[in-house]
Amino acid sequence: MPPIPTTQMERNLLLFSLPPGERGRLAPHAEVVALTRGDVLFEPGDDVTSVVFPLDGTVVTLVVSLEEGRTIETATVGREGALGGVVSEGFLPAFNRAVVQMGGTAVRVGAAEMQSVKRVSLPVRNAMVRYADCLLAQVVQSVACNAAHPIERRCARWLLTLHDRLDSDVLPVTQDLLAEMLGVRRTYLSGILNRLHERGLVEIARARITVRDRRALEAASCECHRRVQEHFSLVLGATYARDGTLVSLDPEGAPGPLLTRRALLA
Repeated sequence: MPPIPTTQMERNLLLFSLPPGERGRLAPHAEVVALTRGDVLFEPGDDVTSVVFPLDGTVVTLVVSLEEGRTIETATVGREGALGGVVSEGFLPAFNRAVVQMGGTAVRVGAAEMQSVKRVSLPVRNAMVRYADCLLAQVVQSVACNAAHPIERRCARWLLTLHDRLDSDVLPVTQDLLAEMLGVRRTYLSGILNRLHERGLVEIARARITVRDRRALEAASCECHRRVQEHFSLVLGATYARDGTLVSLDPEGAPGPLLTRRALLA
């Protein structure tokens, strides 16, 4: 398999954060794959045999399916991250489902090949470990949010999380999908969205929701979105544009683990 063009790998912020030479170590083992909305990358119990890096415009959600039939979102991954054998050597059973919400392309690397590169590349290993920590933070915060915060604030958080990962104010998401991710009925969600619309925060149309006032939407959200953003900044050196979009990562330039949070924010 010939190496993929580095310009393709650069469309994922985690891969782009790597020094060119280290990114080049992965290129011979990488391939670009097309993902369609609704594709399931893995189910609970499946062996995880590859690491998938969504490219710009592609979004994958980690969800937990309950016996009663509901599914609950635990993390959203776009061009900033990866899914699969992020830390492990792969071939371990998946705990939840990874489903494509916004179709597009992704870079896929075999888990065994990724592990081989991590053994010889400190920058790759550092980036993946730091990202895994941020992904876990997102999952943990999502659990707390789902348990403690009202649906309107959770809805605002989910829209902000998606907005962070797309270079557009137009979010190609249906109300059915959003209701499924939040674990509520569509009719109930419609009332929430209508209230956000009446306040000028969003505009609702068929199969899309447009963010009209990002700052007001942040104020309508709970603290969960902000806390995850802060963790990405501290651990992965994440930089956000003025509109809130995540634009770059710098794991090598992120603060060292011995610095305290108070020192970082001083």
